[in-house]
Amino acid sequence: MSDSRARAEERVDKKIKFYRNLKAYLIVNAILAVINGFSSPSFWWVVFPLFFWGIGVLVDFLKAFVFVDGFDDEEYRERKIQEEMEKLSD
Repeated sequence: MSDSRARAEERVDKKIKFYRNLKAYLIVNAILAVINGFSSPSFWWVVFPLFFWGIGVLVDFLKAFVFVDGFDDEEYRERKIQEEMEKLSD
């Protein structure tokens, strides 16, 4: 398998992970909001899972669409090692 194929598969996997997480986030939190509305409308505890799970959804989004060649990429790592070696040799 070529390197570009492997990188493309990794990007697609990250996008699929994001969309699955977003779908689950929306469905589960909608159900929780309804439960919260009926069980204890004076205290909206549903904001806690919305917020904390939302952080995870945001991280998945950033990995899939913003940091496409992320910091865990081997090519990025090698490039940074070369930069540090050049600094040390000066």
